[in-house]
Amino acid sequence: MTAATLRTYTCKDLAKMAKKEGVAGWHSMRKEELIDALAKAARRRKRRGGSATAGAVRNGNGSASNGERLTSAQRRAKSRIEALRTRLSELKNISADGDSTDCQDPTSDRLVLMVRDPYWLQAFWEVRPSSVDRARTALGQNWHAAKPTLRVYRVLEDGSSAIYREITIHGGVNHWYVDVGEPPSQFRAELGYLGAKDAFYCLCRSSTVATPTPGSTDAVNGNWKDVAANADRIFAMSGGYSAQGTSMELQQLLEERLQRRLGRPTDTRFGGGASTLVDDREELSFAIDAELVIYGATAPNAHVTVEGEPVALRPDGTFAVRMHLPDRRQVVPVVASAPDGVEQKTIILGIERNTKELEPVIRDAVSSH
Repeated sequence: MTAATLRTYTCKDLAKMAKKEGVAGWHSMRKEELIDALAKAARRRKRRGGSATAGAVRNGNGSASNGERLTSAQRRAKSRIEALRTRLSELKNISADGDSTDCQDPTSDRLVLMVRDPYWLQAFWEVRPSSVDRARTALGQNWHAAKPTLRVYRVLEDGSSAIYREITIHGGVNHWYVDVGEPPSQFRAELGYLGAKDAFYCLCRSSTVATPTPGSTDAVNGNWKDVAANADRIFAMSGGYSAQGTSMELQQLLEERLQRRLGRPTDTRFGGGASTLVDDREELSFAIDAELVIYGATAPNAHVTVEGEPVALRPDGTFAVRMHLPDRRQVVPVVASAPDGVEQKTIILGIERNTKELEPVIRDAVSSH
């Protein structure tokens, strides 16, 4: 089959033919590359057929079958090698269509970090096949040993970053859970390929997110079904309602998956129909209260009290206590005693709650639309 004939086929058909021929790296090839690879495969197949026939003539009737068996064994070995190369190429290809043949690119590369709880982040990414091609070209000889890698950085107090984790990922997935420690902390991430001698080619970067203090929020577990049920909490923990705001990538990702807008109610929930309810609406009821969460760690066999009340310790010596936080200043003594009673340590928490109720704001429903 000639190159001219191959050009009459679609990109999708060429990709299927390349897969059937065992062409290595067919997932990330463009149309001209697929045509060139298929034409070369056809020429090789033609040469193998001619050499096998010549070998049978030269060796005579007695040895022709041995030559054919040898050629068949070579073909099987080459087929296995090509299959292995294809599999390795699939594992290395982290583009959005790494497991498809439609040759459609996403519009841009993006890496999003979401905060799930104080100890877990979730990374989600979309990468164009053309970006993987650029990485292969940039790494050159390092490409063969390169591994797709998710780099997680801890953002330090002075604004600098230090590598916290390097996670080897693989094609066929577009998200990863990352366990982190020492909350509250700030993290960001980069997605790319790590080659020999720490040569790293970055495809995309995330914004910076901050994990919350333990006990300040309940854990959010599960996959996208759970994200849908807890989207506003994840959005808030990832900085959505902070003064700095969250990344546009995270907001776009959640809004695409949930098919609704995210943000403060004043930005998302006023509609034109609200004006019909202004005259006969009921007064908005609103009340709040607060709890104090005290947590810490000591020796597993120690004795701990909070305000004189004993506290149960976990097997590792950690503990957490929830108590009402009254609207005043208070002093909370926390005491830990050694099992033999010889040593005792006391920590005093000085806490003040000052609650103020502001005048209500009545918005014009028509003008806010």
